[in-house]
Amino acid sequence: MQTIRWIIAAAIFLTLLLLSLQNAEQVTLRVFNLATLQAPLVFVVFIAFAAGVAAGLLAGAFRAARLKRQLNALRRGHRGSDVTRSPLDPDTLSGNPSSLGPP
Repeated sequence: MQTIRWIIAAAIFLTLLLLSLQNAEQVTLRVFNLATLQAPLVFVVFIAFAAGVAAGLLAGAFRAARLKRQLNALRRGHRGSDVTRSPLDPDTLSGNPSSLGPP
């Protein structure tokens, strides 16, 4: 299955490489009539792709950070409760009723 995945990835890469090499002519990019930039079409498409990837990674990082904060808050909320006590805890195994907590 890995071999098929690598073959498909290589085919897509080569197709996009050939497509980009055929579209190497100069284009003019106008930014709200304030600035203009002349660059190869491949470069403009690559920059747009990289900006999209960066935006997606940034959004994913924010989501991961939010989920991590929620998980830490839940862990702090359950700290000290019997839910986090291991059944192999030495106090539980000793049978000492004072250390076992509420029944």
